[in-house]
Amino acid sequence: MYKSRSVRTLAAVSVGACLALTAGQARADRFGFQVAAGTADHHVRKVDLGIVWDPNLTWWEIGGWHFALVGEGHLAYWHTDEGNVNKNIYEVGATPVLRFEKSSGAIRPYVEAGVGVRLISHPRITSDYTLSSGFQFADMVGVGAKFGERQQYQVGYRFQHLSNAGIKHPNPGINFHQIYAQYNF
Repeated sequence: MYKSRSVRTLAAVSVGACLALTAGQARADRFGFQVAAGTADHHVRKVDLGIVWDPNLTWWEIGGWHFALVGEGHLAYWHTDEGNVNKNIYEVGATPVLRFEKSSGAIRPYVEAGVGVRLISHPRITSDYTLSSGFQFADMVGVGAKFGERQQYQVGYRFQHLSNAGIKHPNPGINFHQIYAQYNF
């Protein structure tokens, strides 16, 4: 009986501590809105709208730079003039993004990388070019900078590769070059 009461007390204290830490983190959360445009093989053009969540997870300060983790949700529209099967394709997905960014200054450059998942409306773009499945992985690397009085503006470049990682064949993938602008609230 003594052990079960101790375990319950320890569990209650642990849950309380987790809730207190979560509440403290929630006040530090920041959200942003992102607009991107890009091009890919097969004359594919892409417009991407994103919602960005920055939970203020930072660590490992190194010479005025640190690592940070943000989460992104995306809704995108692809169009191609080459598409004789599907000229218009929609994409939805999410990506955790790891950044190595400057910790202070009026302009704060960063490098970033992320791997997420995407669902696309039509995997077949032309009669001889298909991504084979609606489920895709999206890896990206990029560079950018934050600026503004509250670091509320961001601009950057990303190279993004979508492929189904061999789940279904053929798996040619598609590569996008994108520029983006972001406003953080």
